[in-house]
Amino acid sequence: MQGKPPINPLLFPVLLVNFIGALGFSIVLPFLVIIVLKLGGNAIVYGLLGATYSLFQLIGAPVLGARSDRYGRRKILLVSMGGTVVAWIIFLIGLLIPDTHIHFSFESGLVVSVPLILIFLARAMDGITGGNISVANAYLADISSKSDRKQNFGKMSAAANLGLIFGPLLAGLLGATAWGNILPVIATIFISLSAIFVIFFQLKDPPARQSTTSPSLGFFAALKLPYVPIFLFLYFLIFLAFNFFYAAFPVYVAGKLHWSVLQLGVFFAVLSGLLVLVQGPLLAFCASRFSGAALVISGTLLLGIGFVLFTYTGNVIIYTGVVFFALGNGLMWPSFIGLLSTLGSEQTQGAIQGFASSAGSLASIIGLVTGAVLYHSLGAHVFFLTSILLLIIAIISIKLIRIEREVS
Repeated sequence: MQGKPPINPLLFPVLLVNFIGALGFSIVLPFLVIIVLKLGGNAIVYGLLGATYSLFQLIGAPVLGARSDRYGRRKILLVSMGGTVVAWIIFLIGLLIPDTHIHFSFESGLVVSVPLILIFLARAMDGITGGNISVANAYLADISSKSDRKQNFGKMSAAANLGLIFGPLLAGLLGATAWGNILPVIATIFISLSAIFVIFFQLKDPPARQSTTSPSLGFFAALKLPYVPIFLFLYFLIFLAFNFFYAAFPVYVAGKLHWSVLQLGVFFAVLSGLLVLVQGPLLAFCASRFSGAALVISGTLLLGIGFVLFTYTGNVIIYTGVVFFALGNGLMWPSFIGLLSTLGSEQTQGAIQGFASSAGSLASIIGLVTGAVLYHSLGAHVFFLTSILLLIIAIISIKLIRIEREVS
């Protein structure tokens, strides 16, 4: 009787790093809008702050990804996480320095304080060194076989979602102390430092993934690789659809449905918990029976159904939409990233993942702004538009069936 295949000892450290990274960021996330308002900003400034991270990640992710192809994943992950620690230290300084009322005021009434400038600098710093996701994905591709690729990327997504569950809970406990918003940021610094220790002492480049002196893969050279353009295009469209949702949904439930912060927090906690379940045991079950392309297509269609259900006002229907959202995203996204990781070679995978991350960052910038404008014009009907976009993605993804066969 054949037993289960041995667990890859290189897998756990990268999952732990992904969990720690998501945990650290999600601790500060609930307080971010409050911090911006306290420092003299408004909703526009908050939106620009989110776009700042994505803009600088758009620049930094492909550079770090290509460098990881040349110098090794572990070294670049150390650089990336080191930049995150420095960014949160700058963020903390912005909270600690006194607001001396030296402001740069504009005719529109927008006021930017000096502490807020440091917050923007911190998010830019984190973005420019924020290639840890793309490098971690490339590392996971290095250590995964074709048979366990989808399952491993599912575990990676599940690790991040676990961090997104526990981060806000820890934020609530720390933020309730006399230190207020400062203690969660301090906790984030130490959590990010712990990720550096894990990378330094536990993460090892696999034997087949050694540094190389070959030149880095440029963007136009990447576009000439087989199937890379369609994957980058799909990556962009998927992120665009999700950012329509993330821009419109909080405003929708807070403004029209009058949800409290607690209700919104419970919603995303339930969503993250369901995603962990789907990306763990359910994905492992499905991955052994269906192709990656089939899971991408079916998952995208399930997501579209979920977005349609979000247009209703009843909590039962909305939470039914959460189930479809978790099923769709949990099956689609790890399968898509798993297919992406089969493109190119070990010497180009980091660059490909970096360019894909940049496509997602560009979509995030466009989606967050456009999604807010569309919601202002269309209201909840923006979710129908998102469902149509997902249907288009599913149709384009039919091409992945042939690509998966040819790559295999």
